[in-house]
Amino acid sequence: MCGGRGTRFDAPVEKPLFPVAGRPMIEHVHTALADSDVDTVYAAPSPQTPETRAFLESRSVRCIETPGNGYVADLNAARSQVSDPVLTAAADLPLLAPELVGQVLSNHDGGSLSLAVPRALKEVLGVSYDRSFDHEGQTVVPAGINIVADDGKEATHVSYDARLAVNVNRREDAAVAGTLLPTSEENGGNSEQGDRP
Repeated sequence: MCGGRGTRFDAPVEKPLFPVAGRPMIEHVHTALADSDVDTVYAAPSPQTPETRAFLESRSVRCIETPGNGYVADLNAARSQVSDPVLTAAADLPLLAPELVGQVLSNHDGGSLSLAVPRALKEVLGVSYDRSFDHEGQTVVPAGINIVADDGKEATHVSYDARLAVNVNRREDAAVAGTLLPTSEENGGNSEQGDRP
C-alpha cells in the first residue's frame, strides 16, 4: 500500500520514496515481499503518489491503481482486483524482511489476520504511533502488515520483533529506522537484489 498522502510526514519527496539507509522505503518493502513466499507482489499507488508510481513502473513493478481516498478505500480498490486472501504491507515499513513476512504467513490460519506490536516496544524504540488498542490485556499498536479475507474469521497476532515496530510516519521515525538498517554503501554500494525494488 503506497498511495496515502503522508500528511504527517514532512519531506520534499513522497513518503514511499523517502530514503532510509540509502534506498527508498518502498524499495525495502518490495524487496522483502518479493523475496518471501508471497505468490505475487503488487504495489498500490494512487493519484496522491504519482512519483512513487513512476518509480515503481521504471522498475517493472506491477501496480494496481487505487483512488487515494484513504487506506480503507484504497485497500478495497486493490482487493477488488485480486483474489483473497491478500497480504497487505504499508510502504512505511523499511525494516520488513522476508523472514518476517514468513512469520506472518505461518501465523495465518484462515480468515483475516492483523499484526500488532506492543505499545511499550514502540515507546522504547522512540517511534511514533497514532492508535493503540487492548488485545488480551496488553496495549498494542497495528504494525501495518495484515492478511485480509472475507470469510468472517478475524485474529490478531502480537509480534515482539522491533523491525515490525518501526512504521515511518514522521521524520524522526525514519531516523530510528536508519540506525537499525545498514546503508547501501555498507552493503557494497548496492543491494543483494541488484537494481530491482
